[in-house]
Amino acid sequence: QVQLVESGGGLVQAGGSLRLSCVASGRTFSTYFMGWFRQAPGKEREFVAAVSGSGVGKRYQESVKGRFTISRDNAKNTVYLQMNSLKPEDTAVYYCAGNLVMGLSTDSRHFNSWGQGTQVTVSS
Repeated sequence: QVQLVESGGGLVQAGGSLRLSCVASGRTFSTYFMGWFRQAPGKEREFVAAVSGSGVGKRYQESVKGRFTISRDNAKNTVYLQMNSLKPEDTAVYYCAGNLVMGLSTDSRHFNSWGQGTQVTVSS
């Protein structure tokens, strides 16, 4: 497993942007499929986006398509989530996660490495 640490969360007004970063430990980062999930108060954790080890394959939740972009820099062991046109309903704790064999899965149970989360709050 890799150790993951997220950063970049904060408070932003609706329509604004944030970029989340997730730094991984270890030398096998490029072999991991990486995902972003989020959890709002009182709700279940939900899939946001995922990216393949090479960075070519990507998958998004429908509600964030066209607004969010997932990317990675394997030389820096980092995965990013660029979030534009933020809405109040995007407010949640955002987690990055990794898996070796389950691909661009939307199921959080398929990811076995998790960060501690970073809070994103979008005000109206």
